[in-house]
Amino acid sequence: MLPLDGFRVLDLTRFLSGPYCTMVLAEMGADVIKIEVPHTGADERRFAPKVNGESYPGAMPNRSKRSISLDLKTEEGKTLLLKLAEDADLVIENFRPGVAKRLGIDYESVRKVRSDILYCSISGFGQTGPYKHRPGFDIMAQGVGGFLRMTGEPGGKPAKVGIAINDIAAGMTAVYSIMGAQMLRQKTGEGQYMDISILEAGLAWTVWESGAFFSGGEVPQATGTRHRRSTPYQAYRTADGYVTIGAANDRLWERLATEALGKEEWLSDPRFVTLPDRMANIDELEREIEAITMTKNTDEWIAIIDGVGVPCGPALTYDQTLQNEQILARDMIVDVEHPIMGGMKTIAPPTKFSNMDYSVRGPAPWLGQHTAEVLREAGLDNATIEKLFTDGVAFDAHPTLQRSDTHV
Repeated sequence: MLPLDGFRVLDLTRFLSGPYCTMVLAEMGADVIKIEVPHTGADERRFAPKVNGESYPGAMPNRSKRSISLDLKTEEGKTLLLKLAEDADLVIENFRPGVAKRLGIDYESVRKVRSDILYCSISGFGQTGPYKHRPGFDIMAQGVGGFLRMTGEPGGKPAKVGIAINDIAAGMTAVYSIMGAQMLRQKTGEGQYMDISILEAGLAWTVWESGAFFSGGEVPQATGTRHRRSTPYQAYRTADGYVTIGAANDRLWERLATEALGKEEWLSDPRFVTLPDRMANIDELEREIEAITMTKNTDEWIAIIDGVGVPCGPALTYDQTLQNEQILARDMIVDVEHPIMGGMKTIAPPTKFSNMDYSVRGPAPWLGQHTAEVLREAGLDNATIEKLFTDGVAFDAHPTLQRSDTHV
């Protein structure tokens, strides 16, 4: 049993924030029906590299779902969407504000057919405020949220966080918001509308930075790999790369200085005695540490520093990460069989539950793979479904691949 068994989601999202959210919901047990435009499908299907015409990156956040393809700009398509909403628990979309209303599938329209519906809208800047009509992707949110100015090397150009951090933040904000709304609905029987901004989702994660600004007016600057409030806590050069060191309290600092680096005198050096001293002299501390760490390679330093109980590790490239013994031992790489691409790999859900099968439930569907199936579940007969396909309201990218017992 999974916590969202029987929970049906109509997923109108594309790119990453929404699809990531619905991927998590699907693997928590929800029946996620991804609703895509005919022929082209959701935007993430365009991303290369492709295998047999299917986007490999686009398949990552869309696994464990079903796909139907409807033209929501037609009256028939809108009517079908609202019919599906009658039996849905959640509708989630990430159109620009106003688009869902123009299509006639906004919260108020859906409430008329399902009064207790949960409805989640994700947008760049939210449904209100002076920026509400601006298109907004992750890079805009990182810019307005200050991330571009606090990432990278000191004095360098604005730098983007290495992953789409605001998109993922928005997706995870949507997950816990939906879970909370569902728990409340179970108690009250009432639905909920959720308005999530990609900008605000990332801003909510600026915990240390907001504390420093509100208390002392500190504007966070780019610090490379350094921590803003603690040192030694960064990547240091070695003979063959970098070693990350996290001596985040006085006990760990003492172990690092005396037992790992052989510098007991640093404990009485006025530049380094207290954490405020070390922060005030962080450039000098980095030079002193790197003068030592550059004498051995990364693996040697990890053995030494880890051996005295100080957190440390390598700075791996992504290909090295995916071959790392810890990642492999924790089964974080999963093999799935895609109906078009064949065998492929994906990243597993990260939580290990003691008594719940939280796992990849299946590959991403091809565009419209489950259109006929879902429409049948909604009560449409084969002749009606066939006409919807003929009229271009419904779409299946590969009808010849359907099993003989499931095609129209």
